[in-house]
Amino acid sequence: MAHSNTVLSQLLAHINRHEFDQLAARHHQGQKFRAYNRWSQFLAMLMGQLSGRKSLRDITGNLKAQGKRLYHLGMKPTAPATLARVNAQQPASLYQEIFGKLLHRCQMLAPKHRFSFQGRLYLLDATAIQLCLAAFPWAEFRQKKGGIKLHVGLDTSGYLPVFLDMTKAKEHEINWARTLKLPKGSFACFDRGFTDYDWYNGLNKNGIFFVTRLKSNARVEYLQQRAGRKSTGVSKDQHIRLKGVEERLRLVHYTDLKTGVEYEFVTNAHHLKAREIADIYKERWQIEQFFKWIKQNLKIKTFLGTSANAVLTQLWVALCVYLLVAFLNFKARLGCSLQQILRLLQLNLFARRDLIGLFKPPPSQHRVSPQLLLWKNL
Repeated sequence: MAHSNTVLSQLLAHINRHEFDQLAARHHQGQKFRAYNRWSQFLAMLMGQLSGRKSLRDITGNLKAQGKRLYHLGMKPTAPATLARVNAQQPASLYQEIFGKLLHRCQMLAPKHRFSFQGRLYLLDATAIQLCLAAFPWAEFRQKKGGIKLHVGLDTSGYLPVFLDMTKAKEHEINWARTLKLPKGSFACFDRGFTDYDWYNGLNKNGIFFVTRLKSNARVEYLQQRAGRKSTGVSKDQHIRLKGVEERLRLVHYTDLKTGVEYEFVTNAHHLKAREIADIYKERWQIEQFFKWIKQNLKIKTFLGTSANAVLTQLWVALCVYLLVAFLNFKARLGCSLQQILRLLQLNLFARRDLIGLFKPPPSQHRVSPQLLLWKNL
C-alpha cells in the first residue's frame, strides 16, 4: 500500500505556507511571538471547525491527544489561554485575506452557472447571528439582544461567496449593497429588502442588470405589453415605470404551478425571456441554502471568545473551511454534496490515506463462480 500523509496534511497542502507567513507578518500587532505563531492559531481554529469542537479547552485537548500527528505540520503546542489571547489580540484581517486567496483559487475551477447569458449572476442577501448582549456588549442590536449580520453576494458559478462583509446586526443590507462594485454586464438578484430606487438608477447607469420583486406600495405606471408568446406560468410581461427610477423597467407576472402563488418580478433585463427572469429569482433560494449550510455544519453560532476580533476570527476561519471543501470538490470533481465531503473529512481527519480516494467507492469484488473456473480449465 502506498504511503499517505494524514488527510488533514493533504488538505492543508492547498494553502501556501510561505504566503501565509508573509501575510501573518503583515497583519501582526504588538510584540513578536516567543513560542507561538499565527500558523498554529490557524490550525487550531481550523481543526476546531473540522472536528466540531465546542470550546477552547476542547480544541486544545484534542490537539494534545494528536500531538505526534501534528508535528510534521509545524504546529506549536497550544494552551487554552494562549489561543484565547491570540484570538482576541491578533487582527482577524489575516484570515480575511487568506479567504480572498482561497476564493481566487476556487473561482479558477468553479463551473459556470446554468443560465444562457454570459455575465455573472450574484445573489445578494444577509443573515443575522444572535449574540448574548451581556457577553457581547459591543454587538448591541435591540434593547435586550445582540447580534452581528453576515452580508453575502453569492456567485452562482460554483455558489461561492465572492462579496462578504460582517457588521452589527442593526446595519441595513442596502447600505452594504451600495458599496459593492459589481462588474458591468453582470446580474444581481435580491429580495424586497434591498429596494432603493437611487441604487436602481446606479445599477442602470453602470450596465448592471437586476431581478427583484415588486413592493406592494410601489407607485407604478403600467405601459404596453411586450410582444411574443408567453411561457408556461407567465401571465403578464409588460413595460412599466417606477416613480423615482429614471429608465423604463419590465414587470413579469409569474405563477408557480406547484403552489399557485403569483409573483411580480421587476427587472431591467429586457433581452431575456420572461421564464428565465422567473428562473433567476428562483435561483435566489441557493443563498438561503448557503446560510443554512454554514449555520448547520460550521461553528458560527457559538463563539470561543467574546471580543469582536475573536468573533471575526472564528467566522473568517469557518468560511475558509467552506472554501477548502468547495475547492476540493471542484478540483477532484467528486460529485458529492459539500455536506458529504465535510462529514468524511471530520471522520478521517487524522487517518493516513489518500485524500481523493477517501471519496471514491471501494472497488467492487465479484466472486467468480467455480463452474466458470472449471469451464476455463477445459
